[in-house]
Amino acid sequence: MSADRAAALRSLPSVDQLLRRLADQEEVRGLTRARLTALVREALGQERTRVLEERAAPAAAETLAARVVERARQAGPFSLRPVINAQGVVLHTNLGRALMSPLALERLGAVAAAYSNLELDLARKERGSRYSHVEALLQRLTGAEDALVVNNNAAAVLLALETLAHGREVIVSRGELIEIGGEFRIPDIMLRSGATLREVGATNRTHVRDYADAITPDTALLLKVHTSNYRVVGFTADVSSRELVELGRERGIPVMEDLGSGSLIDLRPWGFPYEPTVQETVASGVDLASFSGDKLLGGPQAGIVVGRRAIVSRLQKNPWNRALRIDKFTIAALEATLYAYEAGTALQTVPTLAMLTEPLAAVRSRARRVVRRLSAGVRERLGASLVDDLAKVGGGALPTVELPTVALAVGTNAEAAMRLDEALRVGDPPVVGRITHDRLFLDCRTVLPAQVSILARALTAAAARL
Repeated sequence: MSADRAAALRSLPSVDQLLRRLADQEEVRGLTRARLTALVREALGQERTRVLEERAAPAAAETLAARVVERARQAGPFSLRPVINAQGVVLHTNLGRALMSPLALERLGAVAAAYSNLELDLARKERGSRYSHVEALLQRLTGAEDALVVNNNAAAVLLALETLAHGREVIVSRGELIEIGGEFRIPDIMLRSGATLREVGATNRTHVRDYADAITPDTALLLKVHTSNYRVVGFTADVSSRELVELGRERGIPVMEDLGSGSLIDLRPWGFPYEPTVQETVASGVDLASFSGDKLLGGPQAGIVVGRRAIVSRLQKNPWNRALRIDKFTIAALEATLYAYEAGTALQTVPTLAMLTEPLAAVRSRARRVVRRLSAGVRERLGASLVDDLAKVGGGALPTVELPTVALAVGTNAEAAMRLDEALRVGDPPVVGRITHDRLFLDCRTVLPAQVSILARALTAAAARL
């Protein structure tokens, strides 16, 4: 290193000097000392690299302090933060999927702030089961004899396979060997469960005789997997739940159906394609059915298993169930969500269902309210206009469905759209939109009514920064 570079690096302020300079800054008072120190070290490290690589003069102490303040403003004291989902994906996995209903939030707060009867039978003053708080609800809603809840649907499938087919064969259609988010695949889950996969049929066509011909004395389970996150169309054939149940009864082999997203309401009256409900699947006679709590159900992340009591009981007794069990917060939110279905208010109070079924006119009205809160100057700088577009369900549910929506398009060209996208993402709260046709689209189907003014302020601030 040359002498002048070494001198330049020595002229940089120390960590303690920058910390003292930042001590009275309002923007960093919410940060812990350790967190602020880490941000200071990061800023100094980046400046050292810049000085060496660009052979530039080091920034002044006040400039470095301003960088730390800006980074602290963007990061905030907590990493997990609320964001405005303006991407138009209702069940956005990266943004936390389903929103909780007001009742679920109320129940979460009540259970979090006090002790609860999580595993206490109050009438008998004896140890109870944490599953009892949702078992009866699930039985009444689905018509199943019994129910069990674990931490997600992949865990539910894993638990069922390990319990019923460890060391034995499971027959499944080749066209149903799905991959879910994060590159987790049904064959991989089956391998981890200790079961042996037996594929039958072809990618696009599977018949009852394919299952029948594959059954051996080593067959422990017939598995049907609903392709909730993709569709095979054209020259296709699959085996219905009832057909598989008939074969299972004839051969004395249990039948399980993995519904994936799972739904308790038939959404066809709102223009959605047919999707088997959990009630239908249970009525078909399957021994077990599993589905997610945080997709079409609109509740917390959970894997729900319903079915015959004798088989659900085996899953409950499996030691893996202890490792996969849900906590009191999941139970509180799930109980509140299921209560809404039983009370007949789910379509109005469960945010996922409300967003999916909201009329286009209401979405358009919300988009117009955002625009009205922008000054004429801001609208001009942003090139703001309303456009009709299509939103998605997301979350591996209803993959072919496109929801009519209205988006606020901003950014007069590709570069401006990208700059606005970044400015909004690092704002407070962050706003996440999508770049379409060289403009930034802010889809108002997934912008909540309470976020209209907040979004307008975020856009005004972004316009000012640019």
